[in-house]
Amino acid sequence: MNRASFFSPQAGRVIDAPRQTRARFAIGEVVRHRHHDFRGVVFDIDPVFANSEEWYQSIPADVRPVRDQPYYHLLAENEESSYVAYVSQQNLDGDAEGGPVDHPALSQMFEAYAGGRYQLRHGLAH
Repeated sequence: MNRASFFSPQAGRVIDAPRQTRARFAIGEVVRHRHHDFRGVVFDIDPVFANSEEWYQSIPADVRPVRDQPYYHLLAENEESSYVAYVSQQNLDGDAEGGPVDHPALSQMFEAYAGGRYQLRHGLAH
């Protein structure tokens, strides 16, 4: 299998990832968690799991997602609060019909909501 490496600040190490990993969602897209009642805006994507081992092991084994898939950093919201979430691709669905997300950090990273998604602010795109 052809593999690539990237540095993960969350894990504090280099992560080995399969090259054919494909992200289903893009930065600026609004997504919804399949099993928990929250939604959010994608602001970063890891090609495979790149958080700490402690974080990964804290997920109950019977619902723990596989590592070799994209993981998304989200500016998330539910009815009670706003926060940052880290979610596997298998646990997300698109949610453009739900309208804009109300997260206090959105305006620091993104322009206004339009056409079912957010655009990165000028100068923030890689």
